[in-house]
Amino acid sequence: MHVDLLIKNAAQLITCASPGKPKRGTAMKDVGLITNGAIAITDGQIVALSTTDELKAYTARETIDAANKVVCPGFVDCHTHIAFGGNRLDEFEMRIQGATYMEIMNAGGGIMSTVRATRAASKQQLIDEAAARLDIMLALGTTTVEVKTGYGLDTATELKLLQVIEALASIRTLDIVPTFLGAHAVPAEYKDRADAYLDLVSQEMLPTVKDWYTASLFAERNIPLFADVFCEANVFDREQSRRVLQVAKDYGMGIKAHVDEFKSLNGVTMALELGTISVDHLDVTGMDEITALASSDTIAVPLPAVNFNLGSTHFANARAMLDSGAALALATDMNPGSAPCYSMPFIMAIASRYQRLTPAEALNASTINAAHAIGLGDRIGSLEVGKQADVLIINAPDYREIVYEFGGNRVEQVIKKGQIVL
Repeated sequence: MHVDLLIKNAAQLITCASPGKPKRGTAMKDVGLITNGAIAITDGQIVALSTTDELKAYTARETIDAANKVVCPGFVDCHTHIAFGGNRLDEFEMRIQGATYMEIMNAGGGIMSTVRATRAASKQQLIDEAAARLDIMLALGTTTVEVKTGYGLDTATELKLLQVIEALASIRTLDIVPTFLGAHAVPAEYKDRADAYLDLVSQEMLPTVKDWYTASLFAERNIPLFADVFCEANVFDREQSRRVLQVAKDYGMGIKAHVDEFKSLNGVTMALELGTISVDHLDVTGMDEITALASSDTIAVPLPAVNFNLGSTHFANARAMLDSGAALALATDMNPGSAPCYSMPFIMAIASRYQRLTPAEALNASTINAAHAIGLGDRIGSLEVGKQADVLIINAPDYREIVYEFGGNRVEQVIKKGQIVL
């Protein structure tokens, strides 16, 4: 059989295969390793994978010899905020000198600092800066990324950010999944009037976002749209968060929730009741809600770069989540304030050391489970026949080196939809 691309002789072909569902429990320890593996690709899809000997009848327009290397799925970053203006370098220095995240936020910094810069930036400036960030992520092996709004906090700027995200999807090879996060914070013009701001989100922003999506290339490509909310003390409480997510759900959007980053408001319970696809952060989530999470279809997404960046030694109890049977994913949370991190391999390295994930668990959390956290688990996140050919060639003979090392980059080649893009 003749194919477009044949990758052969891989020291380890890592499939992360999990037909039709995210991995849980003992399945998280299985990366689907094939020694001396090979994979055949045509029209951007995987048509066969097995040992090199078993695929020796295949010929190809282009062949890659992956001897002494790992071949694995492209990483999926299921939680980012890469569309923004400005930077938060001054706040970084303030934190080093002892200021907390919430102290900076309450003084008008934090999210509102980025809101001011984003409102002032032109659409093209935002596109150019975010495109450069995507290029770094691609070089580090990320082939699919979720991108949130949330640094506009008015209808015009939130719509501008959605247009930026759509433009990025049209000019970069990564698959991009859009998420509307209008309920990221209460803007300065609505200070002490959170409910009034949520009226704007629910009655004006959400219908505008729905209309935008219907006419967007995301709808054309069958890429889902999500809505998110920051359920946290001094931001939006549990019932306010429920209100926003319910309206978004009524508009047919998928829903997500930032919960339990600093203080538990029982946001996980609220999110599970509404059927969110994921709950993210989970730093202070207790065992009762971890148990409930494990019996649900909702994906747990700890974001360990935040804890690392804030100089904290307290991390989400990912080990308990895995041991309870929850479906666990990882993401960078790339943003200018709490997690200026592009690298999924670095996230895996942190999760291994501070949250006791094995390399297999960390890799499955960063591929197949992360794909399910953005509604694309049937298309990406693993190397399986019929799936999109998003493949990495890793310059190492053992996949565990991706997690064992940190601070470098073992990604040698990136293949997106069957095309060598790096």
